[in-house]
Amino acid sequence: MARIVMTDDGISFDGATLEERPLGGAETSFIEMANALAARGHEVLVCNKCEAERVHRGVTWRPLAQGVPDSADLYIPNRGDKLLRLCPGAKRVIFWIHNPAGYLLKWRYQWKLALRRPVIVFSGASHASTYPAWAFAGGREIVLYGLTDLFCHAEERQAVPLPRVVFTSNPMRSLDWLMDVWESRIRPAVPHAELHVFAGTATYGAAGVAKAGKMGPVLERAAALADQGVILRGPVPKSQLVGELAAARALLYRGDIGETFCSAVAEAQAMGLPAVLEDIACMKERVVEGETGWAVKGAEAFAEAGIRLLSDDALWRRMHRACLAQQRAWRWEHAAAEFERIGGIAAPR
Repeated sequence: MARIVMTDDGISFDGATLEERPLGGAETSFIEMANALAARGHEVLVCNKCEAERVHRGVTWRPLAQGVPDSADLYIPNRGDKLLRLCPGAKRVIFWIHNPAGYLLKWRYQWKLALRRPVIVFSGASHASTYPAWAFAGGREIVLYGLTDLFCHAEERQAVPLPRVVFTSNPMRSLDWLMDVWESRIRPAVPHAELHVFAGTATYGAAGVAKAGKMGPVLERAAALADQGVILRGPVPKSQLVGELAAARALLYRGDIGETFCSAVAEAQAMGLPAVLEDIACMKERVVEGETGWAVKGAEAFAEAGIRLLSDDALWRRMHRACLAQQRAWRWEHAAAEFERIGGIAAPR
């Protein structure tokens, strides 16, 4: 058994938050990794901006303000530069990042990375390419996000679903663009299609309140397009999202240059939902091209693929089966095993 310390200085959450309310991808991944490492038999302590100390699923959560231990077998600071110098006696350090790595080129990161030399973990090849070869690191590794177990037990559907599309990402990530394509091209071609938007500020805690001014107009437009089949549902916990994905036919999502993995697509694919994406950043890494969906270029190709997926039942069945067969093998236990390998710690179980 190894002693593992993880730190985060972003929004306030703890291990139970994932079961209580919607969370962003980085926070979800952080919780899932902590849970997976604990499930594998390690002693896991998380120091972050949680409100009070608690133990959840074998992980101890402690407010960062109470201090971080001086030593550990493995120390995993999450994203923030102020965390890099904590836990100075740790035997190994993994610096886990979730956004394009350009921000690490700021001097406040580079001097700390030069001194600490942690292994930087990226979530895919596209993500890793955002950090230049000359920049400081003690190593570079790619570890894909795992799939939350909830999304990995869907069975093949006997009936082809109605043309219901889901959007489950940040509304600032091209929801406006999707609504343009939907209103002008997809909905006229498939008159009974519905676009269910599971998005809102609640996913991002206090940070979401700060972004409400930018998100507001996009969400208001979604609400105003009810006569075009757009239904604004708001964000939901993952336990509810599973059921919503099980009732949907496809996920349509343009993607965003700031995306480095996109759990929203991975979850939908695991549930058997074919996806139409635009070939931006990491998007093409999330589908098996032509088998579980497409990563296309441009609005015209996007609309054409979306219309086909909503209209061609035989095509949908083939892609649905391919999603279930190919897109749900990599779980958080596998990602945790990779962190063990990188951190030089043995799996106790």
